Amino acid sequence: MPVNASPTLGGLWVPLVTPFRRGAVDHEALGALTRALVPTGVAGFVVCGSTGEAAALDEHEQLDCLRTVARHAGGLRLVMGMSGYHLEAAQAWARQLSALAAGEIPALCGLLVPAPHYVRPSQGGLRLWFETLADTSTLPLVVYDIPYRTGATIARETLLALAAHPNIRAVKDCGGDSGKTLALIADGRLAVLAGEDLQIFSTVAQGGAGAIAASAHVHAERFVTVLDALARSDLDAARPVWRSLLPMIEAMFAEPNPGPLKAELARQGLIGPELRAPMTAASPALADRLARAVSAAHRA
Repeated sequence: MPVNASPTLGGLWVPLVTPFRRGAVDHEALGALTRALVPTGVAGFVVCGSTGEAAALDEHEQLDCLRTVARHAGGLRLVMGMSGYHLEAAQAWARQLSALAAGEIPALCGLLVPAPHYVRPSQGGLRLWFETLADTSTLPLVVYDIPYRTGATIARETLLALAAHPNIRAVKDCGGDSGKTLALIADGRLAVLAGEDLQIFSTVAQGGAGAIAASAHVHAERFVTVLDALARSDLDAARPVWRSLLPMIEAMFAEPNPGPLKAELARQGLIGPELRAPMTAASPALADRLARAVSAAHRA
């Protein structure tokens, strides 16, 4: 395996929602949701990613979410999301999380870091951002390439340059550029994790290391089955399971995430349906469509 690409960061990761109850984080529901996913075969959990509405959580709430998940994750690995646009503040946060990994939360094995949002730096500025944080953190970085959220496109050449840093180990690929995805897989220094759920099959079949998939909150074991079959190059086993999941995945993202996902988890009695403004609940029509797709996948 190439020097940077980390097997620790491969497999199926669930970027957990943050349940709320009367406006506050519902830690009881977060712990129960985590426990329910542990036996499904997932590799680990991402805490405080975009699915977790991290932008609506203050630092204390984020740390409390990390501690709750760590208590209930059964020893599975954890990655913590972090974002911003103030480099010194991001460095301080990376140091704090690194200290937690060295002591209280040893399961914490990486940081999911997007480009700085809003400011739209040059490619040189993007390298400075990621390389400085990689120098600061004792935890490996997963570069979160998601230009439609950050406003910054990380060029193929920039990602390949970042792959030379020994503490940058993976990329969550939401870049929408299949050529860039294939170039990173072919280069081999970074573990390429599909970040767009509909791209999981193609990314992993072509050599990607796994996925960070919000839709895997539901039928997680089926997603694991697909990835395991692809790892064995058993396309005949992987295809029918994957096809059974597609209507559910499409419905899950037909309105802004995590509104539809929270509606479905609430229907199943796992969490409440609350989101923090400005996020809003899924429409009743989409919630019904998603429920039907989930049931159909179960019967398939």
